[in-house]
Amino acid sequence: MIESPIILEPLKAAQHFAPPTARELRSQAVYRLQIGLFGLCAMLLIVGLANVIRDRLRVNDAPDPIQDVVAVDAKPTKAASDPLADIGVVPAADPSPTPSPSTSAAPGMEMTGEPAAQTAP
Repeated sequence: MIESPIILEPLKAAQHFAPPTARELRSQAVYRLQIGLFGLCAMLLIVGLANVIRDRLRVNDAPDPIQDVVAVDAKPTKAASDPLADIGVVPAADPSPTPSPSTSAAPGMEMTGEPAAQTAP
């Protein structure tokens, strides 16, 4: 014969609430304590690792005295030019200096717009 699976009968009476025992309460408290301590240790490790990385980057960013000596001996480099601005396709980033005004101003007038001091002949 083929055995049929066991089917549970529906509950006909109310089930009573059984409060957790002292052992179960203690087990839950220890579990929560373990999770909290694990979280604190994980955060401490993350902060420590970030601090080590930051310190290593700071040491690597320190200026090298050899580079100072090499920089003194190096030839000055030519300023970067913009070829499109050189041929006039686009406006230059730094405009060329404008020519100074000619000295054909009226006699007795300074370039500031105020009359110059008169001298007697």
